[in-house]
Amino acid sequence: MGQHANNAEEAMLRAELELLMKERETLLKITGVAAGLIAELNTSDLPIRTVEAADLLATSINQLPEDLLQDALAAVHATIVE
Repeated sequence: MGQHANNAEEAMLRAELELLMKERETLLKITGVAAGLIAELNTSDLPIRTVEAADLLATSINQLPEDLLQDALAAVHATIVE
């Protein structure tokens, strides 16, 4: 019974890990798209409330570690030119 329980737990953990990896990929894509959008915005053409929302998003993106941001950009095949 002990081996069966271990196998069931291992299968459950494997399934959970796969789900988390899919969710991570989705979040990386969303972050990459958001970063690309922010990079392309021309704030002089936008209403102030939109600029404030974009600034909040940009601030959040800028708080990401560099390697995570690079993963997000790679997930959507984007690059940001400084």
